[in-house]
Amino acid sequence: MPRLRRVLRWALIAIGILALAGLVALAILYRSITADLPEVSTLRQIELQEPLYVHASDGRLMAVFGEARRYPVTIDQVPPRLRQAFLAIEDARFYEHGGVDYKGTARAVWLMLTNRSLHVPGGSTITQQVARQVYLSPEVKLKRKAAEMLLAMRMEEELSKDEIFALYLNKSFFGNRAYGVAAAAEFYYGKKLDELDLDEMASLAGIPKFPSSGNPLNNPGRAKIRRDYILDRMAELGYVSAAEAAAAKAVPMHAGAYEPPMEASAPYVAEMVRQEMIKRYGPEALTQGYRVTTTIDADYQAAADKAVRDGLRLYDHRHGWHGVERHVELAADADDAALAAELRGTIVQADLLPAIVAATATDGSAEVVLADGSRATLAAGSVRWTNKNPAALVKRGDVVRVRQDGDSGLALDQVPRGQAALVSLDANTGALRALVGGYSFSGNKFNRATQARRQPGSSFKPFVYAAAFEKGFNPASIVLDAPVVFRDRRGKTWSPQNDDGNFRGAMRLREALVQSRNLVSVRMLDAIGVDFARTYISQFGFDEAELPPNLSMSLGTASLTPMSVARGYAVFANGGSRVDTWFIDEVRDRDGNVVFKADPAVACRGCGGGGRAMAGAPQVVDGFNFGALPAPGQATGAQQQAQDQALPAPPPGKVAQRAIDERTAYQLVSMMRDVVQRGTGTAAKVLGREDVGGKTGSTNDHRDAWFSGFGGTLATTVWVGRDDFKSLGYREYGGKAALPIWIDYMRVALDGQPIVANEPPDGMVKVFVDGSGRVSTFGEGLAEYIKVEDLERMQNNVDYLAPDHPDEEAFDIF
Repeated sequence: MPRLRRVLRWALIAIGILALAGLVALAILYRSITADLPEVSTLRQIELQEPLYVHASDGRLMAVFGEARRYPVTIDQVPPRLRQAFLAIEDARFYEHGGVDYKGTARAVWLMLTNRSLHVPGGSTITQQVARQVYLSPEVKLKRKAAEMLLAMRMEEELSKDEIFALYLNKSFFGNRAYGVAAAAEFYYGKKLDELDLDEMASLAGIPKFPSSGNPLNNPGRAKIRRDYILDRMAELGYVSAAEAAAAKAVPMHAGAYEPPMEASAPYVAEMVRQEMIKRYGPEALTQGYRVTTTIDADYQAAADKAVRDGLRLYDHRHGWHGVERHVELAADADDAALAAELRGTIVQADLLPAIVAATATDGSAEVVLADGSRATLAAGSVRWTNKNPAALVKRGDVVRVRQDGDSGLALDQVPRGQAALVSLDANTGALRALVGGYSFSGNKFNRATQARRQPGSSFKPFVYAAAFEKGFNPASIVLDAPVVFRDRRGKTWSPQNDDGNFRGAMRLREALVQSRNLVSVRMLDAIGVDFARTYISQFGFDEAELPPNLSMSLGTASLTPMSVARGYAVFANGGSRVDTWFIDEVRDRDGNVVFKADPAVACRGCGGGGRAMAGAPQVVDGFNFGALPAPGQATGAQQQAQDQALPAPPPGKVAQRAIDERTAYQLVSMMRDVVQRGTGTAAKVLGREDVGGKTGSTNDHRDAWFSGFGGTLATTVWVGRDDFKSLGYREYGGKAALPIWIDYMRVALDGQPIVANEPPDGMVKVFVDGSGRVSTFGEGLAEYIKVEDLERMQNNVDYLAPDHPDEEAFDIF
């Protein structure tokens, strides 16, 4: 007996020691875990990642950027039944426990012991899941599980149940880049939370457990099993009736991939915004929920997209069918699903859908299968522009392009070989109103409007004329259109030619621009000097280094972007002020606070009309217009007299820097209006507006076709060419390839806009030019307005301005 008591005593002592050691071990473990636990109070300041939203000027959504789709909601924005669906599957006692459900935990421990695995279902409350999502890793370790439970209990002390539930609903991953229940509802069903049906609510509640392998899009079978289980649980818990659950279970799975509805399409502009926001705010710009309002007019942009696509289609059809995209060898028994699989990875370009030819018929029609597996017929007359029928052009296995041809069904078409860019600016502020960087952003993301440097050809001539008018030339000046030869320092000669190879002799500069006479431009540039012209033209916003240091500049051999050319034409249209382009009008944070608001400098007619600079250039950084900084006035040459005149008070706000004499701008606008009325741009007369003007441009071998001009308050440039610099084809001039696009766009953009008058500014005098070219201030003939200081210098020959060059000196024109 004494021996038994001794054994019991030592056993009790051993148990006590073990218990004490266990308590010490638990204390050490608790201390080690809690030492690494974060402060729960920071949950109130947690920032959920939200994408970057880009809007047109009227608020229409243009694009959403970011790795995560997320639209944070408050708990009262979540319908009660949707909350109950999550509670039914995740944590039915959520509103009863203190962060840890001990019944569920005990059940999970039992399963771990019996299954000998840490991977067991249940045990984690909604609070624990939030703790894991916010602070902890998903690794399966007992220490992490203990930390999760301790953190959950702390969260319950710091936050309310509704706050924890809202965090869970907003942070949970639902697959397909959707984070949060609101983003999931939009992506899978294209609905707001309050629009969801009961079966859809149950489906969403079942996703977070298996977001990738069990969502209703990737695995509808597995998702249906989980949905039906949740509906049964909701009925069991009394959230819904058995009849409601049964009716919801009878609904077929119908989830889809619903991207956010884009209300305005401007992908090239949206990408510009994305890049500039990252430059301004760093990579976090895509996760902080910024909302950017651009200067883009959604209606103008839609018109620009359509004009470019239609114009390139017409150009491409003029040059005929150039073959199928590729050919696929098909098995004789291949069904439509097998044919559709061959189109996987072939992207839609603009309105052209990829299709694969299934069969051709003797009546000239063809059967095609689209990427979605549907079959359609291409009627025999659906490719009239080729003068053939589809059956003569394609065969089974050919991958082609089709488009909807109005009410006539699908028509066979092709991706144009040519490309185009369109830039349209508010000439008075520089605000970008519409931009198209190519035929299809999905096909090629290269933005030709801002990145392609191409020769503008004759559309550059107005800038050379402006420089000459600064030196005393004017629209009535006579210049000889005759052969001329120049020699460079190495003895090589250059003999510029007119496009038609003919010569018109002595002619007024107005007529020379209207008829786009190359030799007149070359002679005029020779007279004023290349160095002066380069410096002067740089005032339009061009980099002087990109302007050729030789006489070829007069023919538009500089490599310029369409954006820079449009900005230059805005100087003419607004009366001589330089306005830099900008496209971000406002930026708001996720709470709606304005973090940036554009403050653009505005062109002012009459402010320093003789060339006096009223303010510094607008500070435009990465698409943001921060307004203008004060700068001293500057004047040179013929501007001096106008500087001495009293200047009118500038309008309220910042005034844009004056680039050229307002009188020069008036003269060039008058001349370019004549280009439309009776010159190379006469097709634009169809617009029926007297304020429309511009200039065509073409380069050697028809590699580039341009039309730049203005109307109303807009300055718009269109370029057409090929990315490989090959010729556009025979006689594809600016007036044929680019001008129709410009007209189609401006027809929409100018609809309902008032006519802008072109009144001669102060400091000009009206003269008359007779048939022989003589000029007087009275009499008959054609009226011209010239600068008062130029009147006494009026002559009929430009030789009086020609510098004296020694025989051994010549321009480097190559």
